[in-house]
Amino acid sequence: MPQDKKRAVVLFSGGLDSATCLYWALAKGYKCTALNILYGQNHAKEAQAAKKICKKLGVKLITARFNMPWLAGATSLVGGGRIPNEPISKIKNAKRIPSTYVPARNLVFAASAASLADSIEASAIIAGPNAVDYSGYPDCRARFYKPLAKAVKEGTRRGAQGRKIEILTPLIKFSKAQIAALAVKLGVPLELTWSCYRGGRFPCGRCDACKLRAAGFKKAKIKDGGL
Repeated sequence: MPQDKKRAVVLFSGGLDSATCLYWALAKGYKCTALNILYGQNHAKEAQAAKKICKKLGVKLITARFNMPWLAGATSLVGGGRIPNEPISKIKNAKRIPSTYVPARNLVFAASAASLADSIEASAIIAGPNAVDYSGYPDCRARFYKPLAKAVKEGTRRGAQGRKIEILTPLIKFSKAQIAALAVKLGVPLELTWSCYRGGRFPCGRCDACKLRAAGFKKAKIKDGGL
């Protein structure tokens, strides 16, 4: 097997899902490069978490900073927007796209990861969306990622040479409870991850991300060391 077959780019925010993906990739034998993308988020807590986890693992972390001024006003995660506090039943409504949706964020992330993978001769991009317990974001579904794999094949040097770059989404069909269980099984340092949409000293416990995470750990009957 060629050496680069086991090299991967992991899209890594520092949250629970992406940390689980990073630990999953390492367990599968991939040599990982973590890619953290800053697009003007209201706080840096996730980015700080990403640095701590990569330092702990000895994984190379690349931080990309994008100036995307059009996002201010288009999402509550940029420009100091109001983060909603809603019941878990409303959060899980797949027909609802909340204000925390960042327009085409995962498309930008996947394209950036493809560029990095093509540059460092990585054969896989690993991302952590899940379409079961999620906030209704359209770019977290399998139907979004499947055509992306074809685009990456057609639009990269590796693809043109017949050496594909796979897009792997190991959590896509997982519930939050299943993700919590896998994180614990893989030894993810929960206390270092950050999922909250707010950037306080501690997770707020009221936003979409906090509620989905708490519900997942509760259903899995696992104590969340990050809360």
